[in-house]
Amino acid sequence: MTTDQGAPHEPVDLSGLPRALFAFPGPLRDRLVAAILDGAKTTTTSLLTEYERAREPLPAVGDRSVVIDSADRPVAVIETTDVQVVPLEDVDEEHAADEGEGHTTVEAWRADHEDFWHSEQAREALGDPDFTVSDSTPVVLERFEVAADLRSR
Repeated sequence: MTTDQGAPHEPVDLSGLPRALFAFPGPLRDRLVAAILDGAKTTTTSLLTEYERAREPLPAVGDRSVVIDSADRPVAVIETTDVQVVPLEDVDEEHAADEGEGHTTVEAWRADHEDFWHSEQAREALGDPDFTVSDSTPVVLERFEVAADLRSR
């Protein structure tokens, strides 16, 4: 992992960087952000439909974004190091483990992600009260590293 912390008085320019929001504000986001900051979380999974519905481009290698905590504070800058779009059934154990949530099997990882994607809050955010995933659902697998820890600034 590369960490560009710079001199203590040297500010990190956040202007123009998109916000990286992991889950919704609350306990899950807090756990995910903590895992990013301690280096346990180096991958994330999104639904391709999230990008399509928001008309946002997929992340690309070299992209940087600002990780936002549940209190809406910027806490880190992450840089994308790899992006793949695959069917949900093709997510492997390495990716699942690198999400830093303690999953030791893809099955456990998938069950937790399905619970999240099928939640009322996620379905509301997608604008589809009946949204469901299947083996063929396209997901975006993103690998990243922390480029700057903003907590000490």
